[in-house]
Amino acid sequence: MKQLLWTIVCCTALQVSAQKYQRIHRKAVMVDTHNDLLTAVIEKKLQLDSDLKGKTHSDLNRFLQAGVDLQLFSVWCDGEKQNPFAWANREMDTLLAVAQRNPDKLIITDNLASMETAWKQGKLVGLFGVEGGHMIENDLTKLDQLYAKGARYMTLTWNNSTSWASSAWDETMQPEKLTQKGLTAFGKQVVQRMNQLGMLVDLSHVGVQTFWDAMNTTTKPVLVSHSNCHAICPVPRNLTDEQIKAIGKNGGVIHLNFYSGFVDSSFKQKETAFLQTHARELDSLKQTGMQQEYAMSILTNKYADEVYNIRPTLDQLLNHLDHIVRLIGVDHVGIGSDFDGITSAPKELNDVTDYPLITKALLERGYSKKDIEKILGKNFLRILKANQL
Repeated sequence: MKQLLWTIVCCTALQVSAQKYQRIHRKAVMVDTHNDLLTAVIEKKLQLDSDLKGKTHSDLNRFLQAGVDLQLFSVWCDGEKQNPFAWANREMDTLLAVAQRNPDKLIITDNLASMETAWKQGKLVGLFGVEGGHMIENDLTKLDQLYAKGARYMTLTWNNSTSWASSAWDETMQPEKLTQKGLTAFGKQVVQRMNQLGMLVDLSHVGVQTFWDAMNTTTKPVLVSHSNCHAICPVPRNLTDEQIKAIGKNGGVIHLNFYSGFVDSSFKQKETAFLQTHARELDSLKQTGMQQEYAMSILTNKYADEVYNIRPTLDQLLNHLDHIVRLIGVDHVGIGSDFDGITSAPKELNDVTDYPLITKALLERGYSKKDIEKILGKNFLRILKANQL
């Protein structure tokens, strides 16, 4: 009898715990600052507002199911694609068409009052984040046009450098290719124009010199849309403690990237072995014209069991969050998943519908409801508003 009572007590406690984290998650404003679904649906010839489970990390209905309130959709192509500005407009038009078809589910707006109304109506708010300064083709007018269309941040570089800003990849892995490091005079004009527009300066992907030049140029809080901590996983894309502390002083926010290779320092070696095993198939996909990142995603979906075994855990991802909080406080961290632009995420995070597990894990780590609300969205909304002033 005692055993039965104990079992009932334990089950009841688990149910209460589950209800608590789900309730907190639903009531909080959930913001993800980086998702590559627009590129994914074009590359894979899919419809964003159809059921894409098993094909992508996200789709319109799954965003709503996951309790996502504001999604910033990445506008991206690699440095090899011709006419990147035209490609950017194609991606943005894709989401605008989805919003037009689904006015009861999706709205594109950066007006905070309109956002709050949309959330009360159960709608997803969408905005754009331009991933890579090459998308503006060295033209401030094109920057203005992307902003007018709904782009609310721009990552100064992707892995490829521009003529006016050097990337983390090039500064670290192939510095011989660079004619200069950091921001040129035009690069500083880009940052200044973004400040004037109210467009967040995103420092994911940028080289160390570009980072410091941008920090010394901007007059507004910066965004790091999808990066982690170099002290835990020392790859060029992650931030050093010195950089993290500078972002804290600036009032900016660092949003955690789910990519396994930026979470766990041992992952890259495991992934290389996986790709070598399937090299012929990868080459075949690339020969069709598919960009490498999406060819890799086809393989990881096909060989999901193999990939699962080399993925890190959610705890390992949240170790990065704890590290940032210890350095600069809970006001400076958020979520920037990189879903649909990555081939591997922590084992517990298989798609956007797993976001509530982050809330559960934060509670278990001792974060308060107030802290969790900041991490899930309030921190980003603060810097969005600060950039608009």
